[in-house]
Amino acid sequence: MTGTEYGLRHGDYTAVITARGAAVRELQFRGRDLIVPFPAGGPNPDFRGVIVAPWPNRIPDGRYTFDGADYQVPVNEAGRQCALHGFTPELDWKLESSTESAVKLSCAIEPGPGYPFTVGLTASYRLDVDGLHTTVAATNIGGNTAPYGVCPHPYLLAGPAPLDEWTLEVPARKFLEVTPERLLPVALRTVVDHEFDFRTPRMIGATKIDHAFTEIAFDADGGSRMVIRDPGGTGVGMAWDRSCPWLQIHTADKEHPAPNRLGLAVEPMTCPPDAFNSGQHLVRLQPGASHEASWSIFAS
Repeated sequence: MTGTEYGLRHGDYTAVITARGAAVRELQFRGRDLIVPFPAGGPNPDFRGVIVAPWPNRIPDGRYTFDGADYQVPVNEAGRQCALHGFTPELDWKLESSTESAVKLSCAIEPGPGYPFTVGLTASYRLDVDGLHTTVAATNIGGNTAPYGVCPHPYLLAGPAPLDEWTLEVPARKFLEVTPERLLPVALRTVVDHEFDFRTPRMIGATKIDHAFTEIAFDADGGSRMVIRDPGGTGVGMAWDRSCPWLQIHTADKEHPAPNRLGLAVEPMTCPPDAFNSGQHLVRLQPGASHEASWSIFAS
């Protein structure tokens, strides 16, 4: 259940943030949905809008090795036998502060099966003329170095046309090939001459994507952004900083009778799938140390 909610407003933007999972339940610009919303008071389908930590994406079989020790976290993706999206989506975050246009929530990941570490997190949301800005800060409040990663999980909406008709732009040169059944990492591939090359904006069409992209182009200020546009002229985009060198894109494909391709999941990630095993871009959070990652969603 979504629990307590916090409504935000600034200019043409409004947002609703839930205590459960620190999720963005609704984000609108001039009354237009920028993300796929979900009903108040009920369950959150497909992790919509949540903060994902301490690992983004999945760990196969829930098993990983860190600093020479083997761990087993609970498997919550039965079909693929993976541990998916960490612990924070199911936590109730508590209010730290709020104004008309901003809210700050916090939670703690306590030691548990397969993750004997203590990490405190804050999620700060702020609306301004440029959209919804989020910063997630993590601090290791335990006595041992903790593996850590984070990402958001919104499903973006460009407009009323079907997703197939949207135009997508993603400034990434490589993507992570995955196994077809379990979506486990295989190898990095170039997007050149591949259907995943969206460096120049083009229509998504029937392309199915559930992959992580990297070698992202950042500007001189250390920022990057992606945009999707509806043929009717509306659009939505996401921006992030160098704390997130990976970007998961998912066209939200579902088998009938589930609703298919409702929106485009866009997840700036601090590390790739299964980073707890590969160690790639994995944050080693030392006792007392902190880490921050930031991103924004905006109307285009």
